[in-house]
Amino acid sequence: MTDGPEPWEPGSGPVAADKRHAPATARNRDVILAVLREELPPSGLVLEIASGSGEHVIHFAAALPALDWQPSDPDPAALASIRAWRAQAGLPNIRPPIRLDTTADWPIARVDAILCINMVHISEWAATVGLFRGCARALPAGAPLILYGPYLEADVETAPSNLAFDRALKERNPEWGLRHLPDIDRIAAEFGFGRTRRVEMPANNLTLIYRKQGRKSGKREGATPWSHSGAN
Repeated sequence: MTDGPEPWEPGSGPVAADKRHAPATARNRDVILAVLREELPPSGLVLEIASGSGEHVIHFAAALPALDWQPSDPDPAALASIRAWRAQAGLPNIRPPIRLDTTADWPIARVDAILCINMVHISEWAATVGLFRGCARALPAGAPLILYGPYLEADVETAPSNLAFDRALKERNPEWGLRHLPDIDRIAAEFGFGRTRRVEMPANNLTLIYRKQGRKSGKREGATPWSHSGAN
């Protein structure tokens, strides 16, 4: 036995200590960070939806100190883990975590960017609909919603590992599972978002950038609030 955090994932039940460890975090945090550097505004408040163990937000806040970070999760166990990691890190730009269920009223009114990692496939479809609905209310025009995770694409062969993962998720909960990217694009459009970038990531994952459509006050027609790379 060691004093390190115990491996855990959403829905896996209680563990002995507050501080949890999601093994995938160490593998994907730097490649996600590289995209965040290109897509996030230079300053402002970033809301992370479904922060899970809290390890991602600690890593990103340390690397991007000009941004303020608001972690959130609907799971009390996750909130306890985030608080434990936050206390250990002692970073001034991480706010205390808030309980946020995307299907309910959000306890935060306005943010400058939203990040959501590995939630869409480990939740019911209503959570994704609620995510875009809430983002439409909380984000200004041109602001990014950044999604990370595995998706199904009609013109891209699905990796056998992703198919097996999809089956395993559905065995745990029939309403979970990998989502078809056109369905994500469709619900995004219904709430006024357009996909501006698709980035292939390791282990058959994608990072998807959606930006809220419409003009931002004080910006000329066609200008974007923040510079970002073109679509892949």
